[in-house]
Amino acid sequence: MPWLFTLILAVHVGAGITALTSFWGCIATRKGGPAHRRWGMVFTGAIYAAGFMALGMGVLSLRWPLAMHPGLTDEALYRGLFGWMMLYLALLTMSMTRYGLKMVANKRDHAANRHWSMVALQIAVLAAAVNCAAHGVVLHQPLMIGVSVIGFGTTLTYLWYMFRRSPGRTDYIPEHLKAMVATGIAAYTAFLSVGLVEMFPQHAFNPAIWALPTLGGMAIIVHFLRKVRGVTSPSPALRQVLQTNPAPASDAGVRRR
Repeated sequence: MPWLFTLILAVHVGAGITALTSFWGCIATRKGGPAHRRWGMVFTGAIYAAGFMALGMGVLSLRWPLAMHPGLTDEALYRGLFGWMMLYLALLTMSMTRYGLKMVANKRDHAANRHWSMVALQIAVLAAAVNCAAHGVVLHQPLMIGVSVIGFGTTLTYLWYMFRRSPGRTDYIPEHLKAMVATGIAAYTAFLSVGLVEMFPQHAFNPAIWALPTLGGMAIIVHFLRKVRGVTSPSPALRQVLQTNPAPASDAGVRRR
């Protein structure tokens, strides 16, 4: 079976590199514009591909942890890291991607955000986060406990927004922004927390390293939320949305010059 793991890993790495690089194309292009949407399609497609491959690697690592990772000796540890944590991170990244996309797709129909598949996916991520944290406690791995916190935060805030009765007409914009940037955070966290085990084992469990994506991603989120709230002019696409669907200033969250 190692040959199957190697094949899946190759696809995962290729998709991961595409996602990690196209993420910056989404960040650099004007939000709502054609280039942003094109980069977004590349990014989300790569995330889904990498996520499905990660699910496959996680299942194989749970069943044959040492056979899938020659040279490793601690079966319980690497079943936790490459199995349970891999499955959790895969579900998390795909969940955040789907949520971010649905915020835009359902911007005129908030009730559609409560579709059973959306709710079930959030519950699955929450269960995976609990499982990852529990195995982290048993294995004495703060890394597993730390990354599980992201899942707790995202699922609870996503469910809260999904079940809001009447969000503002443009509230979907920051929700989309936060979810897609968080997807990038999860992708980079997965690379650092799991990839470093293979490439630089001596640094694999350094919290300062795997915390970097979260810090960087939070800075990006704060920056663009300030722009959305009117620090800079909104994009033409966003301006058109606001002009077509006027809302009170308290709901819009965006001030036009």
